[in-house]
Amino acid sequence: MDDGVRWLTAEEQRAWRGFVRLHERLGGRLSRLLQSESNVSAADFAVLVNLTDVPDGRQRYQDLGRALEWEKSRMSHHIARMAGRGLVVREECPEDARGAFVVITDAGRSAVEAAAPRHVETVRELFLDHVTPAELRMLADISERVVAKLDEDPAG
Repeated sequence: MDDGVRWLTAEEQRAWRGFVRLHERLGGRLSRLLQSESNVSAADFAVLVNLTDVPDGRQRYQDLGRALEWEKSRMSHHIARMAGRGLVVREECPEDARGAFVVITDAGRSAVEAAAPRHVETVRELFLDHVTPAELRMLADISERVVAKLDEDPAG
């Protein structure tokens, strides 16, 4: 069966499936924790963290969507829900009538500040405490290399 597909070897399949399982289980656990203890969804938290990482807590819709890997409709709907809860506001862009900014509010900043300590504690408990410093450096190197490759074609 030579159909030109580069099928995964047993070792590649083990690594890939393990990575996917790790990502899904860790993401699910962190998501449930955020929702139950902080009343923010994982998506809310991702938006708020991105906004706290930029000057003035504001980012253009398209840049935030690209950073989160979200489609335009998901961005629009999710940001509208967050704005309805007072976590962010939408501001028009004076230089570009078609563009807009997402801006974190004081309530949004309070929400992420309240959720972050428990989130970090859980990341340590579920993940960081189980890898060595050398493994952590290797994971960071691998992640950065793969993300750089993905960034070469952001439309992909």
